[in-house]
Amino acid sequence: MSTLRDRLRATPSVIGTAPAFDPAAAPEDPRKLFLEWLNVALDANVPEPHVTTLSTVDADGQPDARVLVLKDVTDDGAFEIATSDESAKGQQLATNPRVALSFYWTPLARSVRLRGTATRATPAESAADFLARHPASRAIALVGRQSAPLADDVERERLIAANLARVEADPELVSEAWTVWRIVPIEIQFWQGDSSRNHLRLRYDRTGDGWQRQRLWA
Repeated sequence: MSTLRDRLRATPSVIGTAPAFDPAAAPEDPRKLFLEWLNVALDANVPEPHVTTLSTVDADGQPDARVLVLKDVTDDGAFEIATSDESAKGQQLATNPRVALSFYWTPLARSVRLRGTATRATPAESAADFLARHPASRAIALVGRQSAPLADDVERERLIAANLARVEADPELVSEAWTVWRIVPIEIQFWQGDSSRNHLRLRYDRTGDGWQRQRLWA
């Protein structure tokens, strides 16, 4: 009988088909390259290409990570996400805004990861994002309690239904705890995989108002 180690060893990795990529011809601004890669993923119908892993640090210095969706990339290169201030990630962002984002597009054998600092968008921008959500999602956000222990499913459904009624009665109702966060990168790495493990890696480091590009070993 094979062990888990055997099964994992036998499972292929880096199975995607990578598009052509010449790091020497990459743009000076990593925002432009990220948007190029994201649009290739969108055009290729990669499942959930906007999904990213947000990594934070809690008050005890312990790392944390969860999957969420990218909302936008601003003209000045900030990556936007959104969450409730009541959530674990919202509290961690408020305590320590130094974070990381990771994207992985398996069919394209491509990954992007970045590190930076998160800042709050304006209340009006956060409200606009909240109102763009599906009514059911707004109702759940209004309930709050994200990541809190759940003891009663009946109570949960009652609170969601009650807040959905509030949303339907007042379509402009906004959660005061809902916040859009803008992550301004200090470093962005682009990785294009190869089944032989001879990967292509390109790192951008922020230098004042510009960026320095550097190839990295696979």
